[in-house]
Amino acid sequence: MKRRVLMSVLLLLAVAAAAIALAWPREQFIASTSPGDHAPTETNIARGAYLARAGDCMACHTARGGVPYAGGRALDTPFGRLVAPNITPEPTTGIGSWSADDFWRALHNGKSKDGRLLYPAFPYTAYTKVTRPDADALFAYLRSLPPVRQQNTPHDLRFPYNQQLTLAGWRLLYFKPGVQQTDSAKDIRWNRGAYLVEGLGHCAACHSTRNRFGATDSTLGGGLIPTIGWYAPSLTSSAEAGLGKWSEAHIVQLLGTGVAPGASVTGPMAEVVAQSLQYMSADDLGAMAVYLKSLPAAPAPERPAPPRPAEQVMRQGEKLYGQHCAACHGERGEGKGPYPALSGNRALTLAEPVNAIRVVLNGGFAPGTAGNPRPYGMPPFGHAMDDAQVATLVSYLRASWGNAAAPVSSAEVNRYRSVPLD
Repeated sequence: MKRRVLMSVLLLLAVAAAAIALAWPREQFIASTSPGDHAPTETNIARGAYLARAGDCMACHTARGGVPYAGGRALDTPFGRLVAPNITPEPTTGIGSWSADDFWRALHNGKSKDGRLLYPAFPYTAYTKVTRPDADALFAYLRSLPPVRQQNTPHDLRFPYNQQLTLAGWRLLYFKPGVQQTDSAKDIRWNRGAYLVEGLGHCAACHSTRNRFGATDSTLGGGLIPTIGWYAPSLTSSAEAGLGKWSEAHIVQLLGTGVAPGASVTGPMAEVVAQSLQYMSADDLGAMAVYLKSLPAAPAPERPAPPRPAEQVMRQGEKLYGQHCAACHGERGEGKGPYPALSGNRALTLAEPVNAIRVVLNGGFAPGTAGNPRPYGMPPFGHAMDDAQVATLVSYLRASWGNAAAPVSSAEVNRYRSVPLD
């Protein structure tokens, strides 16, 4: 009953918001400097290919095992399933009939060629900050791809989220077009990093908290990624949960190779590094590190000291650790060779334990990159331990060698045992 009332109220609000939106046009248009900006020249295509990597466009617009950029990859959300479209230059199922202005409109204003509002799973809330010359170079690159005739799969969203009026209301509340503005008080590297992180990189899509309507707070303070069960940690200067203790060099190393002293990326971030970040220039990765290091940490919420697991749990956890983990991570969690230390490990000390649970259940696999071509991985233990044993082990890890995070329950483990890996 409450759900029906909420949905009815939401629909009424959306209709009212849509009426306001129609009466208050907010669309912006910036023309190309020159038709040459999106001409199919080698320079434009190469630049566009680099920008497409920076935006990780292929990841969403390519189905598993499918043709690059031909669409078909599904994205499950709390509101239903969205499916990425074909963006090859095929004229009927792709964007072959689009102009550079149409493409800019989609990127900057979140509107398709026919004026239909696009869902923000296509992160135009970030891409709106992309400059027109960069948008034109991206368009030139996409137009250079082989055209692929592949029909687009319709979205499968629940009512009222499948209504354009609802989306119009959402945009009125949570979207404002605008190109990234240069901060004259900052240097070139900082501004370049801000542009990449906030715009093309759309880092806030994962690393920020979302409200019940799917809008991010854009603080990069960390957040649970809806439906897939991974926590994207804070990218701010927070010393506990963010990058406050990291050097710029180590941030660059992690982004470019997937590994850094005492850390490696896994889960969704491994795909981002493999398909996008490893191809970015050292200068751009350095600029991103400069910007991220400058982000202020939000005041840490006051929480009581986490309870220590019961002594029986600690004894059982120590035994499980000795059986399954100590050979690689050391008797006291100090790490060995390529295997990271667990003492002070951010994945274990976060208030949200989901990443630690997922790695124990499903394994941890850093991406193979040019800078780390033969990555070491951690095998899955979900088949060897039941929910109670995994909970015991993770609780032990979160409370040992100086770590001080709350224990986890077998119910929390069970929640993520059947969650898809991506």
